[in-house]
Amino acid sequence: MQTRFKPEALRDPAMAASEAVIRKCVHCGFCTATCPTYVLLGDELDSPRGRIYLMKDMLENEREPSAEVVKHIDRCLSCLSCMTTCPSGVNYMHLVDHARAYIAERYRRPLKDRLFRALLAWVLPHPRRFRLALRLARLARPAAPLLRGTSALQPMAAMLDLAPAAVAPTASADDSMIAQARGRVALLAGCAEPVLRPEFRAAAIRLINRTGYDVIFAPDEVCCGALVHHMGREDAALAAARRNVDAWTREIEGKGLAAIIITASGCGTTIKDYGFMLREDAAYAEKAARVSALAKDVSEFLADADLPPGDGRGLTIAYHAACSLQHGQKVTDAPKRLLANAGFLVRTPAEPHLCCGSAGTYNILQPEIAGQLGARKVANIERLAPDAIATGNIGCAMQIGQRTAIPIVHTVELLDWATGGPAPAALAMFEKVAE
Repeated sequence: MQTRFKPEALRDPAMAASEAVIRKCVHCGFCTATCPTYVLLGDELDSPRGRIYLMKDMLENEREPSAEVVKHIDRCLSCLSCMTTCPSGVNYMHLVDHARAYIAERYRRPLKDRLFRALLAWVLPHPRRFRLALRLARLARPAAPLLRGTSALQPMAAMLDLAPAAVAPTASADDSMIAQARGRVALLAGCAEPVLRPEFRAAAIRLINRTGYDVIFAPDEVCCGALVHHMGREDAALAAARRNVDAWTREIEGKGLAAIIITASGCGTTIKDYGFMLREDAAYAEKAARVSALAKDVSEFLADADLPPGDGRGLTIAYHAACSLQHGQKVTDAPKRLLANAGFLVRTPAEPHLCCGSAGTYNILQPEIAGQLGARKVANIERLAPDAIATGNIGCAMQIGQRTAIPIVHTVELLDWATGGPAPAALAMFEKVAE
């Protein structure tokens, strides 16, 4: 795509990077067929190609973002399915992230939107605040139908709908050492996942120990920054990235790390991008690149480890590929192969490339579109009649779980159970049948 950015604008590294991305686009339109919002809405401006035109015009001419442009950029899930489809290697992720930061800096949203986005940014990345918010949500849940009937309050209703009926126990953050370990890894503590489903972390620790590695949690680590990054809050995202780079660098330069392991694939996509995010920071560029190189999704790490043989108990598992894992990190075969090797019958639902509608805070900020995508995803899964659903991302687990009675668990929970760990609580009935 031809561009006409002003030379002075290209002195900004972010603008120069976006111009390079835009120039790679050849207008082919392959991306439209795999874009969830275009599939649902049929509007060219709600496709990657259409959004690239909007972002090009806005950035190239340094325009003030209009409400119409912001609407279509906000509707993007950042699922990155377009990047898997694109034959030209357009890095849509970097472009839309820059556009969101540009919008956050130059566009004044309505007051209700500003307040709600600020609330999400203040609560979700902080486990203690999030846990308190969930307790308050239980009290406010009866008001959800009333809120849902008012357009301006639908995001609040969506947040209440997602809140679990009971707050889970606090996840353990203790290091887990074993005798004669072959090395050690850092496990991302995370923010939303340990509050909503602490059993994910517990299963991951047991599995990693079983492969011969000590598991440590880096002191002073914080949220990976993905949630605020995708809301355009660039300063907050970079601050989180720097703090985590510092925390993990101390461990790398201390006793060493074989890997930095992430159980929430949405976080993994962002951490693997720290090298790009901090590329212009002389004090952090090299360290951030080293951290990104060590970052691995838990399924990537386990695929290269020596897991003992597993007993899948003959269960049929529908594997839901999180967008951040299959499109963002290009990890596609490892989770399914691990499950199959552990003795499970693994089945893939139709339209596996389409997002379930979770996408970080998307199912809160865009509840109508997210709801349609969630219903579509669950319908495809339920046609398989599986015993359980496996996924590698907490957002997907919550989005899908609220729409089906089929148990949904993390891939590591199944692998842990099959190789000697306890049965996931949601699958305890199968353990009793086997006995």
